[in-house]
Amino acid sequence: MATLLYRLGRFAFRRRHFVALFWVALLALAGVGATGAPVAGNTSFSIPGTEAQKAFDVLEERFPGASADGATARVVFKAPTGEKMTDAGNKAIVQDTVEELSDGSEVVRVTDPYKGGGVSKDGTVAYASVSYQVSGMELEESSRESLEAAADGARDAGLTVEIGGDALQTVPETGATEIIGIGVAAVVLVITFGSLVAAGLPLLTALIGVGIGVASITALASTLELGSTTSILATMIGLAVGIDYALFIVSRYRAELAEGREREDAAGRAVGTAGSAVVFAGLTVVIALVGLSVVNIPMLTKMGIAAAGTVAIAVLIALTMVPALLGYAGRRVRAAGEKGKRRGREDEENGAAQEKEKAQRPNMGTRWARFVVRRPVAVLLLGVVGLGAAAIPASSLELGLPDDGSQPTSTTQRRAYDLLSEGFGPGFNGPLVVVVDAKGSDDPDAVFRQTGDDIKALDDVVSVSPAAPNKAGDTATITVVPDSKPSSVATEDLVHDIRDAGVDVKADSGAEVLVTGATAMNIDVSQKLNDALVPYLTLVVGLAFLLLIVVFRSILVPLKAALGFLLSVMAALGAVVAVFQWGWLSGLMGVEETGPVMSMMPIFMVGVVFGLAMDYEVFLVTRMREAYVHGEKPDEAVVTGFRHGARVVSAAAVIMMAVFAGFIGSSESMVKMIGFGLAIAVFFDAFVVRMAIVPAVLALLGKKAWWLPKWLDRVLPNVDVEGEGLRTDAHAAKKGGSPDDDRDLVRV
Repeated sequence: MATLLYRLGRFAFRRRHFVALFWVALLALAGVGATGAPVAGNTSFSIPGTEAQKAFDVLEERFPGASADGATARVVFKAPTGEKMTDAGNKAIVQDTVEELSDGSEVVRVTDPYKGGGVSKDGTVAYASVSYQVSGMELEESSRESLEAAADGARDAGLTVEIGGDALQTVPETGATEIIGIGVAAVVLVITFGSLVAAGLPLLTALIGVGIGVASITALASTLELGSTTSILATMIGLAVGIDYALFIVSRYRAELAEGREREDAAGRAVGTAGSAVVFAGLTVVIALVGLSVVNIPMLTKMGIAAAGTVAIAVLIALTMVPALLGYAGRRVRAAGEKGKRRGREDEENGAAQEKEKAQRPNMGTRWARFVVRRPVAVLLLGVVGLGAAAIPASSLELGLPDDGSQPTSTTQRRAYDLLSEGFGPGFNGPLVVVVDAKGSDDPDAVFRQTGDDIKALDDVVSVSPAAPNKAGDTATITVVPDSKPSSVATEDLVHDIRDAGVDVKADSGAEVLVTGATAMNIDVSQKLNDALVPYLTLVVGLAFLLLIVVFRSILVPLKAALGFLLSVMAALGAVVAVFQWGWLSGLMGVEETGPVMSMMPIFMVGVVFGLAMDYEVFLVTRMREAYVHGEKPDEAVVTGFRHGARVVSAAAVIMMAVFAGFIGSSESMVKMIGFGLAIAVFFDAFVVRMAIVPAVLALLGKKAWWLPKWLDRVLPNVDVEGEGLRTDAHAAKKGGSPDDDRDLVRV
């Protein structure tokens, strides 16, 4: 592989005009497609195999035209102090508002609070439900404006009016902190390279890669029904890995120049060595993201595949456009340690002597590695205990999906949620829809009545509506209002109790009782994600373990990498619980409302963090293996790996943390939580696991770390990540020469 990538790097360097034109043209093509593409459609969950989804499908079939997947809004009214919503004046205001709401072109129906039981017992709160033909993301802006205008009219008349539901759902904003994250990345690159040109290359290539990926996602969003958060995730991960991959290749290019190689040969060797690590690191990220499809949640699958596509683009750009831009930069990208300041002959001699003396002094990475090698047990224990302590909050992890109750108190959705809880009880915000399919029953009406009576007898039930049958009379819906809030354990228990009661109904009459609604759907999603976590972890870690065996030609190094990842991801989950569930540092993170952790967070973090963690493992440990293969002792190889890689890996980790942390400013709670979780996970994995635990373990294992059974060594393909083939090719080393010209690349 190293030889092939070496030729690719030299080809890109030499044919830089063609390579640059190709990527710019691809960016332009994707941009044109995105500009002319329709707006993304529905982002609602579809959960195959769950009872809630099955009930939803029955509703779609038996109640045609009901727009079960359409947006809804609850316009909540509260009377002034000392008045009732049943007072004549207030009643007239509400009825005028209902009439105004009914005029919308996308409105299916509006319920009158005074005809549909929408007034609280104490008479202070009332609500009108508005149903639309299309989903919240597909609503025309004019429909939202009409909804808000109607509410403003009632407010002007003296009532308190708030709007809940998904009709006001909009594309989430990431905020200015995303730009700050890119700015931090730029500063880190300048400090690392000491050159604006060298620092600008990773940023430029990463932005081009993300631009192509996100524009492609936008162009295909409507066709593939990609959610609004898909492009945000792709941006988040694409920026982080794009900058990091380019950083490693530029850094290796400067190191090759420092060894006296010609620029074209240095570019080829940088792609052949660091590029090999980029390929395998990118593969682990892609495996982790594509592996999300095993959960069988379409939205999560699409998010993972879209982000994986952006990562693949980042790898290809790093292997081709980075060496092309290095060709354009020429002498403006200097060898590692070389100063750009012009000097006289005497100054040059003095400067050369000083730089030689400085080069002989061990850098910080070398000093740290020697410290760890001398005290591996202490460093290992400290790292493991520290991550274990950070993981403690994860033991109280509560999972759920966000609803209006998790919105900031400054939003009208949250205020509407609170008014409904005040007037009708906390469970009113999460009604359960029970679907009774009595198509195979002899007396459907009796089944409907019996099901309603059975549900009334259960605990935690406030009210049960009369059954509402369809035109055929074979299927009915029953609305159940729990006594507890939607995200509570008591409501989850009630869902399971209703389903248990449905088993008896089916045994007696043959009718099927299904529970759906947003609350039941959230419960089923959380359960499905929990059930999928172990199989997913097994699949992703197993595939990556096999890949790393090929890369490192070792059993214990990949095993150590996987165990270290588990430590970092558990510590990161603990930090997420502490901030978003317990409220620690919530003000600093902009978390206005604490609550359960998003149910997809654990499995999502496992996938993404594993892929990113393996990046640093591959980049750092391949340098160690390269030194070991070339004759150094195990301890010396660890120090050599840190001498060449610690500074760059640290810079890459800081950049990735800055990019992820930039998304903490998002208005979407899911994006905010993902940004924080990934940023803290990268910190734990890069600076605790890879920088401390990994060298400590390798120092303790010694030569055993690189042990591989002979039979397996014969079976495994030799991918030559260390570039041994390049080292032994004297002709290429001296002349960069001609048999590795463009024709060789074509032949390969």
